[in-house]
Amino acid sequence: MDKLELKGKWNELKGKIKQQHADLTDNDLEYEDGKYDELYGRLQTKLGKTRDEVINWLKSL
Repeated sequence: MDKLELKGKWNELKGKIKQQHADLTDNDLEYEDGKYDELYGRLQTKLGKTRDEVINWLKSL
């Protein structure tokens, strides 16, 4: 998932993520321009997945 695609769909994806993982907070899911890698890092840590697994999971939502 590239940066532009993530940015455009983020609010929709965030709702779906919260439905599947209620333990993720708004701080975990905070997306800011230029902090793309930080978001993936937070999700990797919280979910215990690799970067590629996180990217594939987001694409599947």
